[in-house]
Amino acid sequence: MLTSASMRPELECFLKPLHIDVTKAHVLAHELYQTFKRLAAESSTQFLPTPISESILRPTGGRERGRYLAIDIGGTNLRVGFIELLGSENASTTNGVTTNGHYSDHRPQCNLRRVLEKSWPIQETLKNENPDSLFAWIGSCIAEVVAKGVEAFRLERNSELPMGVTFSFPIVQNTLSDATIMAMGKGFAITSKLDLGTLLVNGYEKSKSPDLPRIKVTAILNDAVATLVSFIYQFQEDQTHKAAMGLICGTGTNATIPLRQSALSSRKLPGKITISAEDAVDDVKVAVNTEWSINGSAAPLRKLGLISKWDMQLDAEGEAPGFQPFEYMTSGRYLGELGRLMFLDYLKSHFGLSEENIPAQLLHRFGLTTTFLSHYQPPDPAVLLCKLQVEFPASTSQLPVEWTEDMAMTLYHMAKSIEVRAAALVAAAIIGLLACAGDIPLSRSLTDKASRHLVNGNTDKMNLVIGYTGGCIVHFQNYLSDCQSFLDSILEAEFGDHAPVQLILSPCHDGGITGAGVLCGASQTNSRDV
Repeated sequence: MLTSASMRPELECFLKPLHIDVTKAHVLAHELYQTFKRLAAESSTQFLPTPISESILRPTGGRERGRYLAIDIGGTNLRVGFIELLGSENASTTNGVTTNGHYSDHRPQCNLRRVLEKSWPIQETLKNENPDSLFAWIGSCIAEVVAKGVEAFRLERNSELPMGVTFSFPIVQNTLSDATIMAMGKGFAITSKLDLGTLLVNGYEKSKSPDLPRIKVTAILNDAVATLVSFIYQFQEDQTHKAAMGLICGTGTNATIPLRQSALSSRKLPGKITISAEDAVDDVKVAVNTEWSINGSAAPLRKLGLISKWDMQLDAEGEAPGFQPFEYMTSGRYLGELGRLMFLDYLKSHFGLSEENIPAQLLHRFGLTTTFLSHYQPPDPAVLLCKLQVEFPASTSQLPVEWTEDMAMTLYHMAKSIEVRAAALVAAAIIGLLACAGDIPLSRSLTDKASRHLVNGNTDKMNLVIGYTGGCIVHFQNYLSDCQSFLDSILEAEFGDHAPVQLILSPCHDGGITGAGVLCGASQTNSRDV
């Protein structure tokens, strides 16, 4: 993690509002644990259940076979393709598990295949269009891939293709195959409560040629739910290893865990839940899309003084002020803009520059991209100065002032402070959420030692594996390794040397589209609705 050894005292003081250490992250984990329990029980916009039980995923995990049409509607891209489920017996036995059954790493196995997949960027003009225009375009993309599938797989033209849908925005579901869109965010203009399945089918029907098969939406899920579904299918669980959570940290951030129905408000429970045929009906666990970045999670951040003046400025200048404060502090859509606001502040207040001295691009919202800030390393002043000069030529300002190595290093320290705080916040949220699910026996308060005494004699440590995906956690400075470090340190602060669990971050990339295919298959195999 970042140290202040090479930082000038005035810059260290400037960055104090972003500082977070293990002690504060530990307190935050406890605060979020209590907050998440309350949101699960009370909120109508967070902790939204997907109408499928945990039991349909774990007992049959990895066994389903077949080929299913799947789409993934994200904040920046649309993906459409076919997912081939190969079954556990066709999984690679060298990817994650050695011949003696021990875990060599914690990566999922290879028991599915993506074929005929195609990706399209979602243009800003489409985001601003009405729903019919946006979904007509999505329908044309689906039709393009289905046409290729008809040729490649000799699909029956008079058949009905089951399709799984991943939707990277808040939705409310009454059954697995229907979903009502809530406010979308991420730059999309759609705010109405619309039926997602109907929009997709209508958009496809408008675009497809008469010789293409119909589609039937059989499973709809959020991107974080899809990541967990995909991860469970591919991960080989045993008595000491459990696929516990799906985590998204890319353009936005979200997480999914299975929670018992009794933890959720009865008002938001689905009308029908798809469960395993052998499953008992009482208090089954359902996959819950937490929407943990929405404003219900802000209270602990405010209580611990973790929301800086730059966070508040970013929020106030956004499309929906107050909507997703946690996301503004942790995800890829916003971290570059946060860095820009901080850098501008410091250039003016400490280097004495005016707006006339600053390159024009830096004066515009999102003018400093998260991508640039992600790769703004190593901490070599000469290298960083060169990068700064290329990205923001001094000549583009009204009254040019040449960049200096001191300025270049200042931006680097800001990027690291932003990243370390983000990693700590996500780690604390992971622990709070797993405690909410009952996977971590977190004590009721930091002074309550009961949970420590309960686990002192434990010898079989449970490895809770978190399937993650997203460019931000992978590419932004040292986000991934710092998040893992905070997870380890918070557990040590809570349990000392006797932690009953170990938390492991494991990649589950492309879980959006693969999870849609997996759930499409799982929901039709040995299941029933209750």
